[in-house]
Amino acid sequence: METRDIAGTSLAFDADGNLANLSDWNEEIAAALAQEEGIDALTDRHWIVLNFMRKEYQENGDAPSIRKLTKQSGVDTKELYALFPKGPAKKAARIAGLPKPKGCI
Repeated sequence: METRDIAGTSLAFDADGNLANLSDWNEEIAAALAQEEGIDALTDRHWIVLNFMRKEYQENGDAPSIRKLTKQSGVDTKELYALFPKGPAKKAARIAGLPKPKGCI
């Protein structure tokens, strides 16, 4: 497990680069993780996806796949890729403080 300083806090990350402890996550951490992913600012549309992912994780114990995101979050595939380029489900899960979704490479 790797430990890094993000937004002034020392945090542990798993082998995939996602937060190891879900309770360490907050909006400031999310913004810093987004910047690491090349997303300068989180918009309301980003937050729709991030909040949907966190809710799904709390209810089902797994981050949703890209298929579930596009079917149920209210954000279509094209916009999802625009918001989170190059692997939206994996990238959004990382920013949301969740483990990598099952099925993501």
